[in-house]
Amino acid sequence: QVQLVESGGKLVQAGGSLRLSCAASGRTFSSYTMGWFRQAPGKEREFVAAISWSDLSTYYVDSVKDRSTISRDNAKNTVYLEMHSLKPEDTAVYYCAADPRPIATKTTEYTYWGQGTQVTVSS
Repeated sequence: QVQLVESGGKLVQAGGSLRLSCAASGRTFSSYTMGWFRQAPGKEREFVAAISWSDLSTYYVDSVKDRSTISRDNAKNTVYLEMHSLKPEDTAVYYCAADPRPIATKTTEYTYWGQGTQVTVSS
């Protein structure tokens, strides 16, 4: 069982930056692929970024890949998502997710989910 708690969501102006954190419970954090997803009002939850546990490879949705970085600190059981040049369309609830498979980029592939943290980008 893995419990995930996101933090770092806030109101930020367009063009600004933020760093989201996701703290995981359990002693096997290093064996989970970690992902970030987001869900805007009235829209489906979408993949944002993922980092593999096996080779630390990273994956991003095209809309954020040039201005975002996902990273993990296995000693702290934490995964991060840094985003820059934020746009109003980045406004959403951001969710952290975990799964033991080597890589996962779909909502249906993740076993564990956090409760989400709100990111609002004002224009």
